[in-house]
Amino acid sequence: MSVRIATRGSALALTQARWVADRLGGAELVEANSDGEPGDKSRFVRGVERALLAGEAELGVHSAKDLPSEMPEELEIASAPEREDAADVWIGTGSSLEDAPEGARVGTASLRRRAQLLAARPDLRVEELHGNVDTRLRKLEEGTLDAIVLAAAGLRRLGREDEIGFALPVDRMVPAAGQGTLALQARIGDTETGDAAGAIGDLRAMRELTAERTVVALLDATCASPLGVHARVNGDRIELDAFVGLPDGSEWLRDRLEGKAEEPALAGAELVQRLLGAGAREILDRAEEMA
Repeated sequence: MSVRIATRGSALALTQARWVADRLGGAELVEANSDGEPGDKSRFVRGVERALLAGEAELGVHSAKDLPSEMPEELEIASAPEREDAADVWIGTGSSLEDAPEGARVGTASLRRRAQLLAARPDLRVEELHGNVDTRLRKLEEGTLDAIVLAAAGLRRLGREDEIGFALPVDRMVPAAGQGTLALQARIGDTETGDAAGAIGDLRAMRELTAERTVVALLDATCASPLGVHARVNGDRIELDAFVGLPDGSEWLRDRLEGKAEEPALAGAELVQRLLGAGAREILDRAEEMA
């Protein structure tokens, strides 16, 4: 079948869409228009979804961490290919988080990263940093920052893994839900496209994504919330780590849970109940007031 893939126009998005197209045996790329304010990642998602709903493309490729838990009712995640490295990485001065200079200026736009960095190192000066990968790396090169924190997956997909200083362990810097995963979105009822997407999907990646997105949805969180959740399938078990904290790092909680790999949504729901019992709702509400 002939498949048109809707994608945003950034270098990373196009690289990811071409990767999917290659595995499908070829596809036409359709660059979707976006609207909204700078820093509003959902505008890119909306553009791709509009293209799908308008019939301008059959498949949408998203960085899963940017895809809201609520989607148009006509669309679904058809599959998730094999996951790339989910970790966050440090680029700049220092060989570990402990080794980073006192009061280092660290750039990130993520409240999740800010909260975990300051929880571990309250002395760090975390500064707002927006833009694509190239823009953020350029800011570091200009010397206005000592370090930046990015997702390993984006750097690897762009062939820029040499920029990485060190990886931040996922038990200390819990990634965003879906980080490192591509979500292939299609119209519900389009079985031909769904079958094509499913043929390049990875069951492990889909189970991990399902567990992580369940946590986000049940906590009524967004990709902007200071929430990290990371699932790992190991045989017939699935392990989940979660972090919820205030953006200034002054208050936070972590939890870990293990469940059945074949029931990822249930494992995610059980983790949410534990997080809520420990005060996650209050922390997220206060974090929203502080943002």
